[in-house]
Amino acid sequence: MSFTHLHVHTEYSLLDGFSNIKKLVKRVKELEMNAVAITDHGTMFGVMDFYKAATNEGIKPIIGVEAYMAARTMQDRDSKLDRTSSHLLLLAENETGYKNLLKISSAAQLDGFYYYPRIDHELLAKHSEGIIATSGCMSAEIPRLLLDGNHEEAVKRMNWYYDVFGRENFFIELQQHNIKEITDLNKKLLEMGMKYSAKFIATNDVHYINQDDARLQDIMLAIQTQSLLSDPERMRMSDDSYYLRAPAEMSRLFAEVPESLNNTLLIAERCNVDLSFKGYHLPEFPVPDGFTVASYLHHLCEEGAWKRYGDSATSQKVRERIEYELGVVNKMGFDAYFLIVWDLCRHARENGIWYNARGSAAGSIVAYVLEITVVDPLQHDLLFERFLNPGRISMPDIDLDFRDDRRAEMLEYTSRKYGSDKVAQIITFGTMGTKAALRDVARVMDIPLPEVDRVAKLVPFVSGRNTTMEDALAIPDFKKIYNEQPHLRELIDTAARMEGTVRNAGTHAAGVVISDKPMIEYLPLHRPTSGSEETPIKTVTQFEMGILDSLGMLKVDFLGLITLSVMAKACDLIEKRHGVKLDLNNIPLDDPKSFEIMGAGQTAGLFQVEGGGMTRWIVQMKPKTLDNIIAMVALYRPGPMAFIPDYIARMHGEADVEYRHPALQPIFQDTFGIPVYQEQLMRAAVELAGYTPSESDELRKAISKKKKEDIDKHRAKFVKGAVKQGMEQSVAESIYSDWEEFARYGFNKSHAADYGVIAVQTAYLKANYPTEYMTALLSASAGQTEKVAFYISDAKSMGVPVLPIDINASGWDFVIENTKDKPSIRFGLGAVKNVGQGAVELVLKERDENGTFKDLNEFARRVDLRAVGKRALECLIKVGSMDAFGNRAALLASLDRIVSISNAHFRAADAGQMSLFGTTTGVVEEITLPEVNNVDKREMLNWERELIGLYISDHPLTPYQKTFAQIVSYFSGQLSEASHEEKVRVAGLVTNVRPYMTKTNKPMGFVTLEDIQGNIELVLFPRTWEKTREQLTVGQIVIVEGKVDSNSTPPKILVDAIRTEIKILESWNSRCIRSRNRENPPPPLSQGKPASPSQATPRPKPVTPLNIKSTQPKPMAQQQKQTPPPVMVPQVAESTPAYAVERDSILLYDDGMPPPPDNFPDGWDNEWQPSFDEAVIASKPEPKFKKSDEVTPPRELVSPLSGGTEGGSINAQAEINDETRDQDDAAREAVVTSLKSIYTTLVKEEDQKHPPKQVTVMLRSTGDKERDRRRIKTIYGTLISFHGRDRFSFQIFENGSGHLIDFPNDTTRVCPEMLERLKKLIGEESWRVEEITFQ
Repeated sequence: MSFTHLHVHTEYSLLDGFSNIKKLVKRVKELEMNAVAITDHGTMFGVMDFYKAATNEGIKPIIGVEAYMAARTMQDRDSKLDRTSSHLLLLAENETGYKNLLKISSAAQLDGFYYYPRIDHELLAKHSEGIIATSGCMSAEIPRLLLDGNHEEAVKRMNWYYDVFGRENFFIELQQHNIKEITDLNKKLLEMGMKYSAKFIATNDVHYINQDDARLQDIMLAIQTQSLLSDPERMRMSDDSYYLRAPAEMSRLFAEVPESLNNTLLIAERCNVDLSFKGYHLPEFPVPDGFTVASYLHHLCEEGAWKRYGDSATSQKVRERIEYELGVVNKMGFDAYFLIVWDLCRHARENGIWYNARGSAAGSIVAYVLEITVVDPLQHDLLFERFLNPGRISMPDIDLDFRDDRRAEMLEYTSRKYGSDKVAQIITFGTMGTKAALRDVARVMDIPLPEVDRVAKLVPFVSGRNTTMEDALAIPDFKKIYNEQPHLRELIDTAARMEGTVRNAGTHAAGVVISDKPMIEYLPLHRPTSGSEETPIKTVTQFEMGILDSLGMLKVDFLGLITLSVMAKACDLIEKRHGVKLDLNNIPLDDPKSFEIMGAGQTAGLFQVEGGGMTRWIVQMKPKTLDNIIAMVALYRPGPMAFIPDYIARMHGEADVEYRHPALQPIFQDTFGIPVYQEQLMRAAVELAGYTPSESDELRKAISKKKKEDIDKHRAKFVKGAVKQGMEQSVAESIYSDWEEFARYGFNKSHAADYGVIAVQTAYLKANYPTEYMTALLSASAGQTEKVAFYISDAKSMGVPVLPIDINASGWDFVIENTKDKPSIRFGLGAVKNVGQGAVELVLKERDENGTFKDLNEFARRVDLRAVGKRALECLIKVGSMDAFGNRAALLASLDRIVSISNAHFRAADAGQMSLFGTTTGVVEEITLPEVNNVDKREMLNWERELIGLYISDHPLTPYQKTFAQIVSYFSGQLSEASHEEKVRVAGLVTNVRPYMTKTNKPMGFVTLEDIQGNIELVLFPRTWEKTREQLTVGQIVIVEGKVDSNSTPPKILVDAIRTEIKILESWNSRCIRSRNRENPPPPLSQGKPASPSQATPRPKPVTPLNIKSTQPKPMAQQQKQTPPPVMVPQVAESTPAYAVERDSILLYDDGMPPPPDNFPDGWDNEWQPSFDEAVIASKPEPKFKKSDEVTPPRELVSPLSGGTEGGSINAQAEINDETRDQDDAAREAVVTSLKSIYTTLVKEEDQKHPPKQVTVMLRSTGDKERDRRRIKTIYGTLISFHGRDRFSFQIFENGSGHLIDFPNDTTRVCPEMLERLKKLIGEESWRVEEITFQ
């Protein structure tokens, strides 16, 4: 006999069901069952996919849901009483039942969600019509009551269900799984059912399709509950019987109750729900009296045509196109659609919200005259059929970009205008990709993270589609792991079967659906998903975007585009400062300056053309017109990029332009004979082969989809049509063959034109109003530190100064400040960490109302520092915003007093004891700053970097920028333009050093170098690392030569040489140290080379920094904390010869205690680990460098503007001396030997034969207490890291007296390695070793 499964969970029972819908339906067909149900937990996510898949296979779909019944009511949310809920199976018998399921499922999400989407008895009774219900699984109400022995309450519940649903619509559900209680439960259900003459049904609680899928479903449960598979207490299914059992198996299991099998067929026959397409559900658009929707649209187009075209509005070309498009729109029933989108744009215009329509909509003149789009389709030969094909009925799709800072206003307007019940956002589903599957499965299998990282990072990126495990197995290293490591093979095999499974729900970034009736009439709704709770639209569809199209729902994409925010802010500033009102409709598109700055490579902040790769081509192109930019937008993508050099060559007359047939010339001449746009293909089909416009779009679609059957059909049609119009068949065949290849790179010209226009408009604003544009750009990018640094550098290169933060001049955002010479950009207070907008607004409000603050006392009495907060004030001081009131050290030293006086003042004012302008007693407490030296420059810059993310008042590299520009090949911002293995020179400040040990036990390193634009990652293989390690200390300025590894993202430099002793360069730290040393000369601390003459240049007298505690860690210390010592001890890493013993790394131990032994420092196993990319690079052979390899010269030296100076003349620009290329091998070996391992050398047997020794270290104060403290800790850590029987003590000389510090509980071991380290730290003259002759 046959059977129908009525209790089935698909993968849309998220991380619980493991039944792929298509595979499920196919298996149903294989088992010769005619129908199957979908009953996912609490949602209807998969209903439409299930319906389509089932009907396509000839299987009857039964729509249902397994609902969660609240313990009490949907509104109750007590953590003890309401956390658990029971299950209930509901099936839609007819259309009414389906609509009630929509309401039930929606209410569960929107009103009843508490741990689960819950319903209650009241809601169920209200929406019970057309629904068939069952008593449910073991977790349902009645079964639970029976299992708990509460028979009386179970009878009451049974009576309630019969009263609500009726005897014909309520069935008692029987299941058979390997659960000890289930046999007893079935017996009780049968006994109870007999008393009611109830109808029984047999179900299997299906969670996966095949029995061998049980382990995969079990893994999903572990992922959901964040448990390990090995955890005996975790939630799991009782056995492997929760699969799609065959009818024969179900018959054997329920042979004693045959009617329970027959009733499943009865229910399947009764359930009939039609979810096929039933037309469009466009919202009604209100039109003025006397108009229909169609006539009002026509009226608006007439008005818009005059506005757009002026006297040309009556021309035949304009009139024919408008009438043609309106006719198509009306015939397809989309008049209201255009009015709805027009109204959204109208509201945006009237409220100053900049917008733009992207995509193929630019091909519509109706959209253009309605001011939906900004591109004239007639001017750019854009085709309406590319947007709306009259031969293919489908909803138009106009995607709207709004300025991102006001997008929420548009969503709120839409919800308000059409009703919140008719507007919803759209759900999306995240699936397990290959990497995610590997990581998720590994987590529950308890495979160590480094192992799974190693595997996951080998998974390749595949362009144009999702990567699969099959792609990964094609990678040799991945395949090797698979073949050689059984536990990882199991991981990979398991993950491969799970990839593609639905994992979680989210909200589409832009999609909004609008309907004519309450949304719940057409589809189920969901609560806002995580991350989308703040949106003005408070509901989300349970169906994905593709499903909504098939249901005839109107979808509009509301996208946020930061470029529009930048342009709008810039134009506001332009109007305010220059009285010129600009917007998207009047910003010139033919200004030569726009194309000049693009051709010069000044593309920072320009829409679509910013970025190294695009900039390189734009510079080569030297664009002259908008068409050039449109073409570049279309070509700069994988595939068509190959045509860019040819396009540029033809554009400049350096290559011939050829056409296969003269008739192609007028179509392709704008792109110099290169087919770039899909519209060109469509136009050619019409003009060469007699296609209709609608047919030409079908041709485009056929070629783009690469469907062989359709391609062959159109080939015959095109050739026949072309021959009929006089073309030779062989030429027609060749043209069509070209077009087949064109499918790989053809682009929508409407989209390219729209974006090209905005690109040129941003260039116009930047070229003509650089201060205003860069101010807006910096404000919009304030949260992206690297971009801010890049744009500040760009602004300065354009002659626009960027001024530091000032409490008397800065606003919340970046603002323009008029200085004597030229307008400048002032950094905003909003960029400072720990300073909220509320605190800033207090300051700005007082300053705007009563003027700038004359001094600190006035500031404290005018601004209520209670509301500003001590921490915010400290941060404002540290970044220099209050430098006008005194030096930062003095301000910080007085911080408590400043806050206290302000607090006292405002408390008194609140109490009426003094006015805001004086006191009733005439006594005013004044703030007098102590006379202390300011903190040093580097400390100031560190604070700025820490609290703002970049240096603003200065940069350690600023004095060297002009020199760097003469000697480096690329700055960090342009490094992506370098070719793979190109030999380059870069320069910057070392900010992070990460030693690493290769598999062959050789030390190498990874270093982060910072230049004024950003960071560059360096890779130093063992040979180079050995020669240069001593030079690479945090804070050192270096020049690096090496080859670019462009296969990494971002590109890395494989280092050949490091140079530091450069006549024009000097380490920032060493300058500060030497300045201090001249004031308080310490004993010789380095045996390195003497400073070069340039390094000895006199500096202004330094000041001693105050020992002020800060709640903020120092940036350099942060970086060092991430630096473990896999091959050396960070605390005793040797300095460069130009340095004293300054070691920022020791700041890690700021508790007043000596550092721990450095062989196994605390947290050593949690500190820096190389990324997989770094490990892969480290495993490669060391690159070979040839002396004949030429370094890429600086841009300035090869620019035509500078006369094409050859790279060899670099040495004439700046003399660079090698410091370590030929250093003494023996000395180098000694250094490397002392750094080979992090492990402590234990006491050797021969050492025990000698009497113990006493090491006495002599130190003199430098005058800098913090630095002295760090020195002591460094030396102490070094000594105790050598285990032995020897003793040590410190003799410290300060202020003419000496102090002896003994360490009776600590020992060291005098050995050559220890002495070598000590020598490098403090020099030979500063310690002595003596034998201890008695104990």
